Amino acid sequence: MKRQKTYVFSLVLTVSALEAEECDALYEAGCDDGTIVTRNRVTFIAFDRKADSLEQAIRSATADVRAAGYEVKRVEMPALV
Repeated sequence: MKRQKTYVFSLVLTVSALEAEECDALYEAGCDDGTIVTRNRVTFIAFDRKADSLEQAIRSATADVRAAGYEVKRVEMPALV
């Protein structure tokens, strides 16, 4: 069995802010491996998602966000230092 790797990325949402109930809906939809942050009217979820590939991790996280009723504006990757 192939061991899954943890991928780090953020999904920027199309909404500028979320209420507590909306955050709960995202967590319940499967985004419980992410941290929801709003800065300067930009809301994003910073994920540490386990998957077989980066593509699979991003696709599953995007599907979870959409299942909660939200859309993804873009994907951001952390800068390499």
